[in-house]
Amino acid sequence: MEVSEQQVAEWMVQEIRHRGILHQEEATQYIRSYFGEQYVFINENRNVSLSKEVKKAFRKLHGGRVAWDRDGFFWAWT
Repeated sequence: MEVSEQQVAEWMVQEIRHRGILHQEEATQYIRSYFGEQYVFINENRNVSLSKEVKKAFRKLHGGRVAWDRDGFFWAWT
């Protein structure tokens, strides 16, 4: 089955909606394992991050209902 950025973003929104929070490290590990390496990359701070296309699909999908906590490295339902 071909996976898309949209499907990755949908998984993220469902997790946050259900649990209230999603830590970046947990999300990127799951995405890398279940969706594929192409949806994550190592950023300039040497952290695993989401691809730009996944971030774009994710922002579009949650429409401002999810906030990023820069200090805690997690997303939370607002």
